[in-house]
Amino acid sequence: QVQLAESGGGLVQAGGSLELSCAASGDNACIAAMGWYRQAPGKERELVTSITRDGSTYYSNSVSGRFTISRDNAKNTVILQMNSLKPEDTAVYYCNAGGCIERPGMLITTQDDYWGLGTQVTVSS
Repeated sequence: QVQLAESGGGLVQAGGSLELSCAASGDNACIAAMGWYRQAPGKERELVTSITRDGSTYYSNSVSGRFTISRDNAKNTVILQMNSLKPEDTAVYYCNAGGCIERPGMLITTQDDYWGLGTQVTVSS
């Protein structure tokens, strides 16, 4: 079983920066893509950004150019650097990771889907 531990978050003024981190742990954990979702009060959870093991990234239109995702495959960690924060970025941010199986010369993604408990990000105007 894989556990995701998030850290970072907090309260910041508009225009400020925050960094979130997430570490995946578990015996023989195989982690494929990692990413961050967020959920604001009264809204559905949405994908913010993701990164594959080979470093391919995706950003939602609302954060492109302001947020940067990076990962350390050896440590199964992912970092989200958030700059130029806006009040509309206020939400609970959840770390997400997909499972996989490693075979010689190939990586097979599975339907395993892991979530962190979430960390609050509040941006004041």
